[in-house]
Amino acid sequence: MKTVTFDNGRGFALAHNEKAPSPFVTWQFTETENGQKDYYWGKYHSNEQMAEKDFAKRIADYKELSGVQERTGEKAQTEYYRYYSTQRPVDLGTFPKPPGNAPVEIINFDERRMVEGGTMRAWGELAYLKPLTEKQMDDYELRPAPGNPDRAARPSITAQLKEAAQRPEPSKEAEKPKNHKSHGDR
Repeated sequence: MKTVTFDNGRGFALAHNEKAPSPFVTWQFTETENGQKDYYWGKYHSNEQMAEKDFAKRIADYKELSGVQERTGEKAQTEYYRYYSTQRPVDLGTFPKPPGNAPVEIINFDERRMVEGGTMRAWGELAYLKPLTEKQMDDYELRPAPGNPDRAARPSITAQLKEAAQRPEPSKEAEKPKNHKSHGDR
């Protein structure tokens, strides 16, 4: 029936299926990089008025908690750094909270599921305004989303290897330490 999408690629939908026992539903969704929507956390209602109220409440609550705005037209999207919890559901003590970079969004899935077009399985997802360090990712066993702004800027491994192969090797003279004295020269 209608949807609202926020500048972080998340949103809510209100739908109707007249054949269902509770024919109205509000869903939360995540918009993937190719524009598809992944729906979860459905709330079912027996009448349209209750569904409309729930839809409006979920939108208002999410805006307040996440500090996001509704996306309109070609509005530029805020860049978030997304990380997947591949080993366990997201819970207290299972993700980093660096000073000045607390997660802006935490999503737990009902089960471990395929994400990023089927390239990995995860229990949940976290979004940050700034990138995490390699150590933070390793310490909490998080995997970065391939589309993160900092990852897109990096050349691929193939490109890095190709570049390294084109660099001239240092000469043998450059490798020798200078002014090296042995113990007998003191």
